[in-house]
Amino acid sequence: MENVRGILARNVRLGRQQLHLSQEELAAQANIDRTYISGIERETRNPTVTIVAKIAAVLGTTAAALLTNQSKTTEF
Repeated sequence: MENVRGILARNVRLGRQQLHLSQEELAAQANIDRTYISGIERETRNPTVTIVAKIAAVLGTTAAALLTNQSKTTEF
């Protein structure tokens, strides 16, 4: 079984960095707490699909892309 939280963490961090957003800026735009973004990136949070969708919208992608191992695709 794939480490889904690890995949999500890596993709959120990569997408955020590509847009030159801090965790605080991403959280503000997604209307969630900054510490929650930090927890996702550190793999200590297990976000709901709704949270993943909010983050995806800010990053200009889909929830499915954030949950996909990017070594198998070129989405980012």
